[in-house]
Amino acid sequence: MAKDLQSEEAAALFTEEDATDKKEKMSVIFIGHVDAGKSTLGGQILVQTGMVDKRTIEKYERESKELGRESWYLSWALDTNDEERDKGKTVYVGKAFFETEKRRFTILDAPGHKSYVPNMINGAAQADVAVLVISARRGEFEAGYERGGQTKEHAVLVKTNGINKLIVAVNKMDDPTVEWSKQRYDEIVTEMTKYLKNVGFNIKNDIYFVPISGFTGKNIKERHPCPFYSGPSLLELLDSIPAIDRNINAPLMIPIAEKVKDMGMLVTGKIEFGKVFLGQKVVIMPNKTTSEVMEIGRDDNPVKHAVAGENVTLKLKNLNENDVLPGFLVCDASLPVKVSNSFIARIQILDNLKSIMSAGYQTVLHIHTCVEEVVVGDLLHLIDRKTKKRFAKKPAFVKKNQLVDVRIDCAGLICVETFKDFPQLGRFTLRNENETIALGKILKVLDPKQ
Repeated sequence: MAKDLQSEEAAALFTEEDATDKKEKMSVIFIGHVDAGKSTLGGQILVQTGMVDKRTIEKYERESKELGRESWYLSWALDTNDEERDKGKTVYVGKAFFETEKRRFTILDAPGHKSYVPNMINGAAQADVAVLVISARRGEFEAGYERGGQTKEHAVLVKTNGINKLIVAVNKMDDPTVEWSKQRYDEIVTEMTKYLKNVGFNIKNDIYFVPISGFTGKNIKERHPCPFYSGPSLLELLDSIPAIDRNINAPLMIPIAEKVKDMGMLVTGKIEFGKVFLGQKVVIMPNKTTSEVMEIGRDDNPVKHAVAGENVTLKLKNLNENDVLPGFLVCDASLPVKVSNSFIARIQILDNLKSIMSAGYQTVLHIHTCVEEVVVGDLLHLIDRKTKKRFAKKPAFVKKNQLVDVRIDCAGLICVETFKDFPQLGRFTLRNENETIALGKILKVLDPKQ
């Protein structure tokens, strides 16, 4: 009876608010090598869509000039803390909002430095679409693309996080070493097309290329006349991406990305499945703490409800700081996520594995917003990469570029589902020593080991 009453209240809230909230929501993450111009591009978008007022931008321009860093002023719209401004590089995942005629976007500005890849993975777990920002400046594209650069790894990581639509923004086309050169643009497009196809992207349907200048704002909102490119601007491309099918009728699941203690416990994250509404009874997994939704924030505004695909901040009732951690999930109290410390998965070993992998191999698991130390407990079957059939003999070890079914044992209990049932909670990466060494999908969640 209580649950029926809760459902009726939710239906009333959804009807009331849906009438005034027609724009589709989409989260876009800006990825790419350090200094490709991601934060500057994000700042330029905020300016061109009217999300940052002229007075604020003039203030940033004046302050950056005083520090001898006048080219950084646009990035300050996204890099809001002192550490990031002093370094001139993004460390955390910046967040901002803008609107076009069709959509309301959340910008997630990922750090490009190799040391901050875990932060970038956390951001990718909250995104629907990615903009891979590449510098066309001589030497900078090469630095990002070659071994040690982050261009390739970022592309792999967003693909692993289930992001299939990728816009490649070829930035700094106004640079003196480029000067809107067709030859340079074509060179980058050719190289990236070849690589992204190998990663598994559908080049024809899911990859878009656009030449831009984030600093001058050309080809961002309005089309820039260009002898070799007559296609849509960056924002037109973002508006043209097909609508994403949201599973709003599934049980509520929100992987927690961040928590803040502020007049109660606030958690932020992307609703992967279902819907959330004021007064809803929820459970925090894996520790099974019950709570109630007291406030919902979306795009920095209070709302009465939110649905799958939206990034939200929730104020939850009667929670202590230890009840919530990044990687935990906010779930429907009656249908929570699975919890375990062991599962069977199929993993693809990448080029970055430095030696071999055998039973007992220790590594770090990144799954949705969770980061956990794990051990490869057992190697079960080698898989033929073409036929996907199992080899009869159990492997003693595996090496780079092999496909293998394994048992993974975690240091603690984590929230997981099979890839087949809930893809966003069943795909993962394994990392070691600042390198992504394997990509995986959960085949079976095992009973927790004691």
